[in-house]
Amino acid sequence: MLLWRNLYPTVMATGDPKPAQSEDLPHARLRGIPAVMARQVDYHTIREIFTRFQAAEPEPKGELDHVNAYTLVVAVALSAQATDAGVNKATKTLFQVADTPDKMLALGEDGVIEHIKTIGLYRNKAKNVIKLSRILVDQYDGEVPNSRAALQSLPGVGRKTANVVLNMWWHYPAQAVDTHIFRVGNRTGICPGKDVVAVERAIEDHIPVDFQQHAHHWLILHGRYTCVARKPKCGACVIRDLCKFEDKTT
Repeated sequence: MLLWRNLYPTVMATGDPKPAQSEDLPHARLRGIPAVMARQVDYHTIREIFTRFQAAEPEPKGELDHVNAYTLVVAVALSAQATDAGVNKATKTLFQVADTPDKMLALGEDGVIEHIKTIGLYRNKAKNVIKLSRILVDQYDGEVPNSRAALQSLPGVGRKTANVVLNMWWHYPAQAVDTHIFRVGNRTGICPGKDVVAVERAIEDHIPVDFQQHAHHWLILHGRYTCVARKPKCGACVIRDLCKFEDKTT
């Protein structure tokens, strides 16, 4: 398998250093977003774009470590304003002792803090982890629900987190729009939109269904390692000739 990071080996060291933003991304203030959105590209262009993405990474996967639906919810909730690598480092030991809501409640808020204190906003995140664990035990028999509305009712779980869980665990083609997808979508014309909901809708409306399942992972990888915020790696981009971004780098 040809991994995205292997396709562009220099990007790993010089890619976008800023971690993903929180759930609700303001459309105007995001670094790297063009002042004017690119026009929506046509069907044939989108199909060619995702054909190339698929050739580069046939089975893209999320980069957050987890062992079940519950640990995936926790990991994604912890990843707001933090890097995936930082979250994985913290949850490596956390999930060894608490991989179910009951075990997390037994560990307690202070115990959670000890494991995740290297992550930004760790105190508030620890509170939310305990609160969502209590709700899962009391209202869902310790199981993670698989509707967007039920997931979003959990503390610390927004639409993006819910969509990640639906996509990665239940293989439902939900589109989790983060800062990378928002930037790529508006730069390239793949899925332009003034806010994350508009970008999500553009993905659902314009990307062919045979690419929907992995669409958000391909876009995240492209934004994380190639179409980075400060200086996109246009010279190494597999869709350079199809991209609508006017300020391309060499």
